[in-house]
Amino acid sequence: MKIRPAASLLLLTALAMPSLGITPADEAASRSSDAPRKPDLAVYPPEIKLNSARDFQSFVAVIRRDDGITEDASDRVIWKIADESKVKRDGFKLLPLADGATELVAEYLGTEIRIPVTVSKADVKPPISFTNDVMPVLTRSGCNTGSCHGAARGKDGFRLSLFGFDPDGDYLRITREIGVRRINLALPEESLFLKKAIGSVPHTGGKLFDTDSDYYATVLEWLSDGAPADPADKKPPTVDSVAIYPDQAVIEGEGSTQRFVAVATYSDGTTRDVTRLAAFTSNNSGTAAIDDTGNVTAGRRGEAFVMARFDTHTVGSQVLALPTNLQYTPPKVTGNYIDQSVGKKLQQLRILPSGLCSDEEFIRRVTVDITGMLPTEEEYRSFVSDPADDKRAALIDRLLERKEFSEIWAMKFAQLLMIKSTNQVSYKSAFLYANWLTDKFAKNVPIDQMVRDLLTSTGGTFNSPATNFYEIERDTLKTAENVAQVFMGIRTQCAQCHNHPFDRWTMDDYYGFASFFSQIGRKNAEDYREKIIYNRGGGEVNHLVTKKPVPPTFLGGESPETRGKDRRAVVAEWLTSPDNPFFARSIANRVWAHYMGVGLVDEVDDIRVSNPPSNPELFDLLGEKLVEYDFDFRRLVRDICNSQAYQRSSDTNETNAHDNRNYAHAIIRRIPAESLLDCICQVTEAPDKFTGLPLGARAVQIADGKTSNYFLTTFGRAPRATVCDCEASTDPSLSQALHLLNGSSVSSKVAQGNKIKRWMDADKLTEEQVIDRIYVRCLARSPSADELAELKATVDKAENKVAALEDIFWAVLNSREFVFNH
Repeated sequence: MKIRPAASLLLLTALAMPSLGITPADEAASRSSDAPRKPDLAVYPPEIKLNSARDFQSFVAVIRRDDGITEDASDRVIWKIADESKVKRDGFKLLPLADGATELVAEYLGTEIRIPVTVSKADVKPPISFTNDVMPVLTRSGCNTGSCHGAARGKDGFRLSLFGFDPDGDYLRITREIGVRRINLALPEESLFLKKAIGSVPHTGGKLFDTDSDYYATVLEWLSDGAPADPADKKPPTVDSVAIYPDQAVIEGEGSTQRFVAVATYSDGTTRDVTRLAAFTSNNSGTAAIDDTGNVTAGRRGEAFVMARFDTHTVGSQVLALPTNLQYTPPKVTGNYIDQSVGKKLQQLRILPSGLCSDEEFIRRVTVDITGMLPTEEEYRSFVSDPADDKRAALIDRLLERKEFSEIWAMKFAQLLMIKSTNQVSYKSAFLYANWLTDKFAKNVPIDQMVRDLLTSTGGTFNSPATNFYEIERDTLKTAENVAQVFMGIRTQCAQCHNHPFDRWTMDDYYGFASFFSQIGRKNAEDYREKIIYNRGGGEVNHLVTKKPVPPTFLGGESPETRGKDRRAVVAEWLTSPDNPFFARSIANRVWAHYMGVGLVDEVDDIRVSNPPSNPELFDLLGEKLVEYDFDFRRLVRDICNSQAYQRSSDTNETNAHDNRNYAHAIIRRIPAESLLDCICQVTEAPDKFTGLPLGARAVQIADGKTSNYFLTTFGRAPRATVCDCEASTDPSLSQALHLLNGSSVSSKVAQGNKIKRWMDADKLTEEQVIDRIYVRCLARSPSADELAELKATVDKAENKVAALEDIFWAVLNSREFVFNH
C-alpha cells in the first residue's frame, strides 16, 4: 500500500467516501468398466416417525461429488419401502398405513441408504389443535407479523400477538371479538376469519391461500368442530427443537435447485414435518433464494444462510453457490488450526488466498493491533534485518508482554461496561473502576474469573470498584440485557414485549434471566459520592403478560435452585462455566474481530441463528480453544496473530477481491480513534494533555468515558452510552479528512515536536535520511526509489528545506497509509 505525498489530498478524499433429468440407468451406462468409488449419498431426515393418521413426512436425497458440489438427487434415486403394509410413498412423501416399523430404502449407483421408519396410532385422527395447528397457519400466512395484525396496535381492528407469543390471547380475540362476524360456527365457511384469508372479501393483506390448500382445510375443520380451545388440563406438547435438512448445500450453476425439509420435535417425543408450516427466509437471496415450500434456487456466486422459523425456533443451513465448471486448483492448506479451518472454507468457495504480507507490513500491523502503537525505528530495523525464521512469532510474544496490550483491552471493555462519570457515578468511582479493570488485564486474570468477580461484586463503589457495574445501570431489566449482550453476544431486548422474531428467545426466557438480578440492593455510604451494593435477598421480576413472578432461569436452560443464595453468584457460575454454549465463543469472537477486522459473527454482539458465523467450524473451535487455555485469551491472541490468515497481504486476487468474510486477504482497517491519536503523538513526540492524567499519558489510558476532545469524538471514540460494540466506530468520514487537513492535531504537532529541525541540526541527517526516517516512523517502511526521487526534487526546489520536509511529514500523516492498518 504505497502513497504519493503529492497526491495526499486525493487520498484524503477517499476517507470520506434443476435437475438435468438423468436417470440411474443413464448414469450406470456412462460409467467405465473399472467402476469408480460409490457415490456419497445422504437421505434426510435420518429417521422418520409417523405419529397419527394425519401425519406425513417428506424426504430428500443429496449426493456429494468428489469436488464437494452437492446435488439434489431425489428424482434420480430408486426408492423402495421394506414393508409396504406400514407406509405408502406419495412422491417424496411418506404416509402411514399401519402401526409398526419399516425402512425407507434409497438405491443409487450401487449405494444403498436405509432410513428407519416408525408408525404409531395410524388409525387415530386427532382433533385440530388451536395452538399446534391453527396458530402455525397464521404465522406461515404472515397474519401475526409486525407489518400485519401482529403490530402493537393490530391492523384494521384485529390484533394478534407477534409471531404467536400469546396463543391464549389470540384465541380470545379470534373467537370472542366482533360476535359472529369473525367466526361463524353455524356456517364455518362463511367466517370472516376464513373468507378474508382466501380473498373472497376485501382484505388489506390480500389473498393468503386457496380453498384447496392444507391451510384452508385445517382452519375450516377447526371451525367446523366448534373452534375449540386446547383443554387447560391437557395442553398440547410444545416444540422442543426444529431441524432443517440438508444442513449444507454447495450448488453449482445459476438456476440449480435444492429442496429443503424442516422437521419439528415435540416435548412428547413425536416429530412433525413442518416444511409447509415453517417460514423460510434467506440472508442473501441474490445467491440463494428460497420459496415458501423450501426450494432453494442458486443465483450469483457467493454464500447464503437459508432459515426456517417455526414456533419460537429458527434454524438455518449454509448454501454456497458456484459457477458451472469453475476452474480451480486448490492450494495446499498449511498452518495452525485456524488456517486449516479457514483453508477448508476457502476451498469450498473456490477462493485463492492472498500471499503473506511483507515484514514491513507485518511489524506495523501487529504492533498497532496488539499495543495500539507504531513500531519504533529501532524495532523496525532490528526486525527487518533479523534472518530468523521464527522472528514473527518472537515479535508477537514480546508485544503480548507489554503493558500496552493490557491497556488496549481494558479500554475496549471499559467501552462495553460504559465506564464514565455521570450524575450518579462520581469521577472517583469511574476512575477506580477503570483502574480495577486495567489491573485485571495487566495481571492476566482469566476472563472467566474477571467476569465472576464483576457480577458477584459486593461492597462500596470505592473499596470494591467492580460494584460500579450495578451503579452505572440500576434498572434490573437493562442490567440483564447488558450481561447477555456483553458476555454472551446475545441481544435479548426484543423478547421484553414479545418473543424474539429472529431468534429462539421468548418472553419467558427474558424475564427468567432478568430474575437473577432482581435482588440487588443499594444504599448510601459515609461519603455521599459512594454507594454500597449488596444482596438484599428479596425481590422478583413479573412477566409482562401473566403479571406473575418468573423464577430465575438460565438462557436456553433450566431454573436452578436459588433459595438462600445470591442469585448473581448462581448465574455467574453458569455464565462462565466451560460448558456454557455462549460465553467462550462470544469472547473469542470479539478477540478475533479486533485482530481480523470483522467477526466470524458480525456484529460481534448480535449472535443469533439468523446472523450466523461465516465459518461455523472456526467459531466453535475458537471458543473451545479459549476454554482449553483456561480463558487466558493472550494465548488465543498468539494463535490468531501467528496464523497465515492474520499475516496475509491486503492485496487481492481475482477470486477474493469481493470477499471480506472468509479471510482470504487482510482487511484494511482504519486505526481506532484513541490509538490513532496516540500514534500521531508518538511519531511527532508532541503529547496531548487529558483531564486527570499527566502530560504524556496516552488516549487509551483515559479512565473516564466522559473525557474526550474534538479529535477523539470526530474519529469515533465510544460515548459509552450503551453496551453496543458499534459505539466505537472506525468508519471514515469527510469530517475526519478535513480535521486532519485543517485541524491542529497534525500540523501543530509537527511544529510542536520540532523533529525535522533537530534531525538536521543535532543529528546532522541529510534530506534523504530525514525523508527515510519520516517513512520508517510513520509507515514502517522506507520510501521507494520513485517516492524518494520525487520528494527530494520537491525539497530541492524549496527555499526553506525544514519547512519543505515538515510539509512531507504532514503529508505522510495525512495519507491513508498512515491512518489505516493494512
